[in-house]
Amino acid sequence: MTPPGASVAGDNAGPTRPPAVSLRLDVLKKRADFLRAARARRFVTPAFILQARERGDDAPLRVGFTCSKKVGNAVMRNRAKRRLREIARLTLPAHGCPGWDYVLIGRHGATVSQSFESMARDLEKALAKVHLARQ
Repeated sequence: MTPPGASVAGDNAGPTRPPAVSLRLDVLKKRADFLRAARARRFVTPAFILQARERGDDAPLRVGFTCSKKVGNAVMRNRAKRRLREIARLTLPAHGCPGWDYVLIGRHGATVSQSFESMARDLEKALAKVHLARQ
């Protein structure tokens, strides 16, 4: 017996959805990369700290995320990192530069509680300032 709405020919494709936009960023994993970024430029916002370093090649940009125990317990740290990952995923492809490493550091209380839109605006402003200092 065929379920209601199924085609007789066996086409079970169902409703078509538009493809999801997945902007995958290269992520910093090695401690040495984080330490190099810590010695480079930085910009402090109310919700996070941005550290940026120019690598000197034309490879894609890379990003790292960190939250210390000052941010809160594991649940708060993970929530803060999820928010930082999402603003980076939405903002860095348009405003970041290839050949750069970026590290976003969560701040106590503010990373979790500040509005998402203001955090995205702060990241755009921080990227503009960091890249302006390069010139």
